[in-house]
Amino acid sequence: MKNTPEPHAGYAARDRAWHPPALHPPYKTSVMRAPSAPLLSLPTSLGEETGPVFGHAMLGDMDHDLVHNFAEPGESAIGPRIIVHGRVTDEMGRPVPNALLEVWQANAGGRYRHKKESYLAPLDPNFGGCGRVLTDEQGFYEFRTIQPGAYPWPNGGNDWRPAHIHFSLFGTAFAQRLITQMYFEGDPLIPHCPIVGAIPQKDAVESLIAELDMTRTVPMDARAWRFDIVLRGKRQTLFENRLEGL
Repeated sequence: MKNTPEPHAGYAARDRAWHPPALHPPYKTSVMRAPSAPLLSLPTSLGEETGPVFGHAMLGDMDHDLVHNFAEPGESAIGPRIIVHGRVTDEMGRPVPNALLEVWQANAGGRYRHKKESYLAPLDPNFGGCGRVLTDEQGFYEFRTIQPGAYPWPNGGNDWRPAHIHFSLFGTAFAQRLITQMYFEGDPLIPHCPIVGAIPQKDAVESLIAELDMTRTVPMDARAWRFDIVLRGKRQTLFENRLEGL
């Protein structure tokens, strides 16, 4: 593996064994979503190596604070407050600065703020469940939110999703687009989740589990969890998007 790739020379190949198979029958949705034809491997183009382009001014002052960014004045979201932080690096271990990181999640009761939500847990009027932040020059990010709740889903007779936060990241190019999920250390539902069960390697599962970080907690306010992310390469954080193609 080269230490420093040349400009527009492409990206380190993914380790396909690190990712789950596209077809995993216990995860019933994958049966319909899995490709029916052999996968294609496409070289990156100039457009994929020079994008994406987005305006940093599009971020609001409260986008990184999910506790308050949807709340009425003087109010806040209900639930245990947490800080999620970490570092985004590329396949060579170099920091990825100014990466756009977007997150969305269920509320403390396990309910999403979505018109098609079917779980009848309480809806928190002061919690929108989404936010975004940019990494700094060293690739670090941080946002505040509430601990999401677990929820049932109609995959099987009695399946529950572990508490999790969805992540979408844009690195320095479209080829570094990542969609993944972050779980919480110590959650007993993680090994029972059919989606997690599709992941073939224990190390890959562990890369999706945030560690409790007591050094970053705010006393009498918020616990902290650390979740580091690697874009592409053999050490990349597990993708859940684009199992085919690039």
